Amino acid sequence: MDEKSLHIVMFPWLAMGHLIPFFQFSKILAQKGHQISFISTPRNLDRIPKIPSDLSRNFKLVPLPFPKVEGLPEHAESSMDIPYQKAQFLKIAFDLLQQQLLSFLQTSTLKVDWIIFDYPSHWLPSLASTSRISTAYFSLFTAATQAFLGPPSLLLNPEVIRSMAEDYCRVPEWVPFESDIKYHLHEITKYAEGAVGNESGVSDTVRFLGSIDRCDLVLFRTCYEFEPEWFDLVCELYQKPVIPIGVLPPSQENDEFDEYENWGIIKKWLDEQRVNSVVYVALGSEAVLSQVELSELALGLERSGLTFFWAIRKSIAESTQFPNGFHDRIKGRGIVHIGWVPQVRILSHSSVGGFLTHCGWNSAIEGLTFGRVLIFFPVMNDQGLNVRLLTGKKLGFEIPRNEKDGSFTSDSVVESIKLAMVSEEGESVRANALEMKRVFGDKAKNDGYIDACVNTFLEMRKP
Repeated sequence: MDEKSLHIVMFPWLAMGHLIPFFQFSKILAQKGHQISFISTPRNLDRIPKIPSDLSRNFKLVPLPFPKVEGLPEHAESSMDIPYQKAQFLKIAFDLLQQQLLSFLQTSTLKVDWIIFDYPSHWLPSLASTSRISTAYFSLFTAATQAFLGPPSLLLNPEVIRSMAEDYCRVPEWVPFESDIKYHLHEITKYAEGAVGNESGVSDTVRFLGSIDRCDLVLFRTCYEFEPEWFDLVCELYQKPVIPIGVLPPSQENDEFDEYENWGIIKKWLDEQRVNSVVYVALGSEAVLSQVELSELALGLERSGLTFFWAIRKSIAESTQFPNGFHDRIKGRGIVHIGWVPQVRILSHSSVGGFLTHCGWNSAIEGLTFGRVLIFFPVMNDQGLNVRLLTGKKLGFEIPRNEKDGSFTSDSVVESIKLAMVSEEGESVRANALEMKRVFGDKAKNDGYIDACVNTFLEMRKP
């Protein structure tokens, strides 16, 4: 390897929403001539896209056997394999990968220059320092979300760390400007069910802040133009090098499309619809809907009178029931597809005008890359904070819910969909979303962020 070539280890958290952007980032770096060792467990490596043949020399998958942990179902290696209440057991298993990771770092025939890691592995910087390897924490969250969590100095004052759900429903004192970014009570209550830290012994807040505090560099999957005030704030809070790498916009060229046998059927149906007329509905790979929530959402889509394509997880379809006669009444106007679909290809289709989304950052990026107006239905984790950020930027409409228990009605679904898709009031919001295509979908701008990141890697790597 020459002086301008790097060996970079990738170590993402065990969730598809983390594995995929780490994989995207890895592909881009490999295309630029850097050697990538992508480390995860066997089942997760089987789930990610295939490595393009022209990158096979630079891009290696490294499987680590998954530790068995009491409390985790057999063969569960990802957050999509478990209910969110079991998240801490998955983190116990993840923490047990430390020794295997250290062994790889110490025995690699090619010197490791950097290891890019995810928030749960707060222990990784100390482990890497024994081998003089530089560490970069890669935030797959917005700068606004990370700023909301606070500065690493909170670790020195544990009594300051929020202990009550209500503490998360206020704008924190370290945010110096006007902000609406905070959780609603039902959101943080649900999040706490999977993040209390009782089983693994380490709360998510400590994992986040510890990862930031001990790493050499913080990377953000965002662009400065999108959230400048929040990016400036995290730089001030962290007191260490912080750089954006762009949003890693999805490509319409996806290795899996040709293998997806139903794409031709989906495309034919989309081709038959009017431009910007379809509402695409997808709530991610981990969201769980109750029977009441599914029924109200379904009735809202039906009563909106608009055309929609709803991609729904098989586990949700098997555990809940659609309202009586729903499928007959929407025939010809609505499609309910059970199972995985090529989301990027659907969002890129000209007939799609809006995206009803849980607003995970991955999905928000995909929708805005193609200029789709967003209809927000946050379900878990950071999604509520993302919704407040994007609503403040007037990029979509949130389906109104009871702040305490999260309940909502089909009428509120109808109102939000019509506001976003067809109302005169929503015209400016649709225009704002379309404008985001120029920010999120600008390949040259995003490439520039990656090049600046690589230069930082070269400048900061340890001899």
